[in-house]
Amino acid sequence: MLDINFIRANRQKVEDAIRNKAYEIDLDEILRLDDERKELSREIDQLRQERNQISAQMKGGKPDQKLIEQGKELKAKLAELEPKLADIEQEYIAKLKEVPNVYEDDVPVGLSEDDNEVAEVVGEIPKIKNPKNHYEIGQARGWIDKERAAKVTGARFAYIKGDMVKLQMAIVNFVMNSLTDEKVIKEIIDKAGLKGQVSEKPFTIVLPPLMLRTEMYDAMDRLEPRDDRYKIEGEELWLQGSAEHVLGSMHAGEIFEEAELPVRYLGYATSFRQEAGTYGKDMEGIIRMHQFDKLEMESFSTKETSRKEHELFVAIQRWLVEQLELPYRVIRKCTFDIGKPDARGIDIEVWLPGQDKYRETHTADYMTDYQSRRLQTRVRREGGELELVHTNDATAFALGRIMIAIIENYQNEDCTVRVPKVLQKYLDGKETI
Repeated sequence: MLDINFIRANRQKVEDAIRNKAYEIDLDEILRLDDERKELSREIDQLRQERNQISAQMKGGKPDQKLIEQGKELKAKLAELEPKLADIEQEYIAKLKEVPNVYEDDVPVGLSEDDNEVAEVVGEIPKIKNPKNHYEIGQARGWIDKERAAKVTGARFAYIKGDMVKLQMAIVNFVMNSLTDEKVIKEIIDKAGLKGQVSEKPFTIVLPPLMLRTEMYDAMDRLEPRDDRYKIEGEELWLQGSAEHVLGSMHAGEIFEEAELPVRYLGYATSFRQEAGTYGKDMEGIIRMHQFDKLEMESFSTKETSRKEHELFVAIQRWLVEQLELPYRVIRKCTFDIGKPDARGIDIEVWLPGQDKYRETHTADYMTDYQSRRLQTRVRREGGELELVHTNDATAFALGRIMIAIIENYQNEDCTVRVPKVLQKYLDGKETI
């Protein structure tokens, strides 16, 4: 959520964000409600002060009838105004929460995914004669069983079996070992030209809860669209749609000391999405599943370091894909595509031979203090002042999608799959599965 004073001081910038993110919001109405609630709050405070003065005069003696009448009038007036203020506050906050975050100057302006920009293409597309898609290979090898999953749970679920499970665990161990190693973080920082601009602190591994309360989901500004989320019937609990939803909210209402930052988490979680609006799309294989496993990065940092933290997260994503020797491209997402809470967004798309195109495997979201304002996650600076922290989140690996990329790029004609060199030690030295 944006600060109302920021909106007043940066009216044009906020209006640009509203327009270029394709929202329809009446800023004049929000500012009017803010003025009205402030005036009403001042009036109520004055009435309460007068009531307290009357109460003080009535102590220790016979109550004065005039004071009693004045007290009744004040009580009646407050009984009228306090509910009115509560209603205005509720409407004001609801409308303020609808205002999207402003975007960084280097974000392309556009009103559809077609306006995203390809920033860089890395690696050569492999020459594979008559490439198969991952589902054909997975079925041939007995790794993917959607038919039995449909019998048990319905569409868009799958049993993953055999060596494909071992492959997933190899990827998980590779990422966890890499991102908890300060030497690896330093290597990535140096390669990205970020030396001296970001901390070399490694990540802390987290197995987070898979559910979160409505209040926390809403404060993260990730609850919408609700028709893409799974709610626990009869409770104010939801299945999380990505690990950052429960990582970013874990320090709600807390205060970091400046020396603690950045705090970096690597969360591993099974996530759930209804994939509303995608029925009929990507039905073959395991691309758009209701249940999927992800390794997600989350960080809390100061306002001065948060943009470079975002750039580090993108550099980590690139390093991870390059370690697997997969061809990819970097996408600068446009204003429409970065989403409501984001100030900047970058995607990594990996080449999939079985589909003959690049597909998104990673995204990196830079939120500034937009999330932390509602979460009230703050930092005490060295001088003692309190400020909101800045947040970043980014995909390390969406396990299903990155296994698809490995299976399709490393396929052999007999439906066996070569194992990327960096993963072989996690698979007992196997070069092929």
